[in-house]
Formats: sequence, C-alpha cells, structure tokens
Amino acid sequence: MRSTGDGLATGGPYPTQGALARATADAGGGGAAQDVAPEQIGYRGPTACAATGITYRQLDYWARTGLVEPSVRPAYGSGTQRLYSFRDVVVLKIVKRLLDTGVSLQNIRTAVRHLRSVGPTELARMTLMSDGATVYECTSPDEVVDLLQGGQGVFGIAVGVVWRDVESSLSQMHGERVDTGETLVGDNPSDELARRRNRAV
Repeated sequence: MRSTGDGLATGGPYPTQGALARATADAGGGGAAQDVAPEQIGYRGPTACAATGITYRQLDYWARTGLVEPSVRPAYGSGTQRLYSFRDVVVLKIVKRLLDTGVSLQNIRTAVRHLRSVGPTELARMTLMSDGATVYECTSPDEVVDLLQGGQGVFGIAVGVVWRDVESSLSQMHGERVDTGETLVGDNPSDELARRRNRAV
C-alpha cells in the first residue's frame, strides 16, 4: 500500500463484484437520455441532493469550502445554478458516507483529491476502507482482511456499489444538457404515466 499523505493510504484498484460495463473513459454515467453522451449531462443541486441523501445546505457548504465543487458549472452569483457531473454526484455520496462514519474533514479532503485523480474505470472498481481516522484503498481482498484483523478497517465503501446506486437514482431524475441547457427527462415511471395521461386528453 503506498501512501498519498494526510491520512489516505492507497494501493491499486480492488475489484468489486461484477464488471462495470458502463464505466467509460469520459467519466460519464447516469443515463438521463439515451441519445446524449454522458459527459454532456449535468445535474442541478436539488437532483444531486436527492440522489445522494444530503441536504442542500450541506451541498452548498461543501461547494463554498471547496470540498466537492461542481465540475460542470459553478455558481457565479445570484441566479446561477450549479451543475454537477455524474462523477461529482458519486463523490458527494462517498463524502456523505465517510462523514457519517466519523472520518475527519481533513482526511475526507485528501480522499476526495485522490478520487478526483483516478480514471473513471479505476474509480468504479475501487474499495475504500477506514478505521475512522485513516482512509485506505485496498489492492486485494487479502488487504481488506489484513486491515480488519489489524483493527484498522472498521468499515468499507465499495465505490462500484455507490456508482451503481447513483446511476440508478439519476436515471429516474431530470438532467440537463451541458451545451444547450435543455432539460432531459429521466425514466421515472410517474413521469411516463403523466405523459400518457396528457396524450389521452
């Protein structure tokens, strides 16, 4: 395991169950619209909150303090809406889980920098372990066992599972085309029901 400093020790990617075929080289994900490239879809703050289980106040604070800033479009003042990428939303959910388990903000900042530095395929296959202080990226199942036996691994986060959870959530929500600002309707069954009712009238 190599250390990146400030409480984050890393190794290579630890494979999660099942291959993530949708982990693309452009850090895309989601799937709000089949005919739009994933990297061309952004998600507004309320959608990011709904997909991750955080409050808008948390989202705003994390953006203003630089913990997790929106990579598609920051807020430029009154009236502008932040726009988060799929990858941003995955990182937001991981940050929430780390905070919920008592990891310090300093170590979370280091973990976020590391998550931002790896490619999407590696990110989707990563497993983070923590003892509540240091965050580790495990290279193999044996390393997970070693951490647990050494009392260092109190909990783990399979990033691939978070990835799929976020992908599933966002597929039912509205996204926005980065280039045109067009709203992209997700695959929400209630939305489809509403469309059918409108057609019937």
